[in-house]
Amino acid sequence: MLRGISTGTRQPASRSTLHLVREARYRGSFISSSWSVLPHRNLLAVVAWMGGALLSFSATAIAVRALAHTFSVFEMLAIRNAAGIVILLVLAGLKPELRPGLKPRRFPLHLARNVLHFAGTDGWAFSLTLLPLATVFALEFTSPAWVALLAIPLLKERLTRGRLVAVLLGFAGVLIILRPGAETLQPASLLVLGVAFAFALVAIMTKRLTQTESTFSILFFMNLLQLPMNLAGVSRVFWSAIEPAHLLPLVGICLGGLLSHYCLTNAYRRGDATMVVPLDFLRIPLIAFVGWQLYGEALDPYVFLGSGCIVAGLIYSLNREAKTS
Repeated sequence: MLRGISTGTRQPASRSTLHLVREARYRGSFISSSWSVLPHRNLLAVVAWMGGALLSFSATAIAVRALAHTFSVFEMLAIRNAAGIVILLVLAGLKPELRPGLKPRRFPLHLARNVLHFAGTDGWAFSLTLLPLATVFALEFTSPAWVALLAIPLLKERLTRGRLVAVLLGFAGVLIILRPGAETLQPASLLVLGVAFAFALVAIMTKRLTQTESTFSILFFMNLLQLPMNLAGVSRVFWSAIEPAHLLPLVGICLGGLLSHYCLTNAYRRGDATMVVPLDFLRIPLIAFVGWQLYGEALDPYVFLGSGCIVAGLIYSLNREAKTS
């Protein structure tokens, strides 16, 4: 599954794309509107990579729930970071072409991204222990609205009509699911809203990093920088508490965390941020089903009504992208 990490290089661009990128760099921009029109094969690749990300994020959420009775959020994520570093170093040892990724070209951007990502990820994992899974994922999906707005000044991307419809219907679907009222205005819900904004900024920084950094480099420095951040919140020799029953959830949190970001980073490499993020809305009905099957969380009909709204916007957006390309 990790074969695609071997090159760490960008896909060749067309002559017109190269011309626009050179022009944008001359003007001091990182990317230009050349990213707004995607070849059909790139559109399919974005959908495929996001499908992998959805499954991996869901596996991570299940693993967090299973381990929360024994380990703190910092301990769980420290284990995930350590495992990620080991796996990526082994890959670099086996594949010499990955080794340049061990030296970042834009360390300040890596650091800023991972400080935000650390805060968002730890807040997200903590909220999974306080709220129903579907509620956490639904609140998190206020993030695309921020991405769509931030991508215009920061990434110079166009907010096309299809993407605008996807974001608006997605946000409307979230409101239908939550039916905002006093119950949603609890501290844990506000925490997830803060997480959503942090993840929006992370999405923007990820898109910028993919212009110069390989997927391998982004993943390696995500784990390397966040490991000491998580260890700073640990106050015991937590690995001594690991038992055989924890093995499967630990595999889920380690591989799920690594593969989710590997898939997500490659999705950003193939498409605009405002196109990638609406696909992530499908996490809501998926995690609602998981919560129902594994934890007996009620299947709220409003979740499916809101999810229908989300999927309708998604299909409309993808159809417009395909016609444009």
